[in-house]
Amino acid sequence: MSIRINDIAPDFTADSTAGEIRFHDWLGDSYAIIFSHPRDFTPVCTTEFGAVAQLAGEFAKRNTKVIGVSVDSVEDHGKWKRDIEAFAGAPADFPIIDDTSLTVAKAYDMLPAEYYLPTEGRTPANTATVRTVYIVGPDKKVRLTMTYPMSVGRNFAEILRALDAVQATDGVPVATPANWVPGQDVIVALSLNNEQAKEKFGELDIKLPYLRFAKRPV
Repeated sequence: MSIRINDIAPDFTADSTAGEIRFHDWLGDSYAIIFSHPRDFTPVCTTEFGAVAQLAGEFAKRNTKVIGVSVDSVEDHGKWKRDIEAFAGAPADFPIIDDTSLTVAKAYDMLPAEYYLPTEGRTPANTATVRTVYIVGPDKKVRLTMTYPMSVGRNFAEILRALDAVQATDGVPVATPANWVPGQDVIVALSLNNEQAKEKFGELDIKLPYLRFAKRPV
């Protein structure tokens, strides 16, 4: 079953490199990024997990917890972390889930189409999770999803930018334009007329009757 924006993120209990995780309890009042990868000890995944390790401080500043998902065991994760840390030059302190049962992968629809084909002729690659990303809010709702094929490494600068955009618009009547980065103006929601928008956000930059920019509220 696919996961949609504003669905409650499936709860789960699983072993991880940080001990047993009960996802909703672990999340608490933070945001979370859940990201899956095909296998431990693989080249693209090592670069990705290294990127996450290097961004630990940035996620912490945004009240965001990060958790990885893999079909490998906690024992393998522990060994692989040494490679990640050697490559990245930073500690990989975020939990990595043991999903040998595929419980989390199935709940979050992280498996490729081939997994659901008849078992005859299936290879290990058919049961490897694709590169899926979920941003989950403190209310446990899914705010954003991204999915990449196994051959394409994720851009974690874009994931961080998307997280900033999610947080900038969360509960505020604004949206972010194409290519927005923090510090730039935001788009005022059409639910506000010009008077209401000016009262709430100050001076408007009206490009079109339906496209109005304002400074991001602090």
